[in-house]
Amino acid sequence: MNRKRVFSVVIVLALLGAAYYFYGGSSTPKGQPRLVSFSSSDLTPLKTAFNASASSTRVVVMLSPT
Repeated sequence: MNRKRVFSVVIVLALLGAAYYFYGGSSTPKGQPRLVSFSSSDLTPLKTAFNASASSTRVVVMLSPT
């Protein structure tokens, strides 16, 4: 019974940690621009941010879940 209770507590804490990680918001260090969210229907913010840093090295990485 004690082992089952410990296992349940560990599972609940892991789920709470995952929820906080994915839905707890985000912040950036001082001096860094805020994070920007993109959607596949409107990539204007990406284009604007990419063109704004024309004098520095830029890398665009596209990842696919498949």
